[in-house]
Amino acid sequence: MTIIRDRNTHRADFIFYSDRIIRLLVEEGLNHLPVIEKTVTTPTGCEFKGIDFQGRICGVSIMRAGESMEQGLRDVCRSVRIGKILIQRDEETALPKLYYAKFPPDLASRYCLLLDPMLATGGSAIKAIETLIDY
Repeated sequence: MTIIRDRNTHRADFIFYSDRIIRLLVEEGLNHLPVIEKTVTTPTGCEFKGIDFQGRICGVSIMRAGESMEQGLRDVCRSVRIGKILIQRDEETALPKLYYAKFPPDLASRYCLLLDPMLATGGSAIKAIETLIDY
């Protein structure tokens, strides 16, 4: 965080370390999903007791800022479905307003990771969660 917050950081370093932080955040989010025990046979014929994820996920990015997190999710979850949502603050009321939402048709059967690195007041995140619940 120190590197990406430093005004003297070069653009290439900012991008590299931002991507690294995003990937760590995605992996931490995935660590909170439920798993079951699974035993596999190794190439040497031994059994290995590990874990397996018994579900499907999708990412939903809050458009513009959230899109910066999509590649980090794809890096650790190949062929993951991505939904989009556009929420902006209404200048008159200062409340978040939904402008666009497009989700995978089977969203209700997936674990959803909401992608948004720009959390300030939380209004957009709350509106996004309400929209996901309504969908």
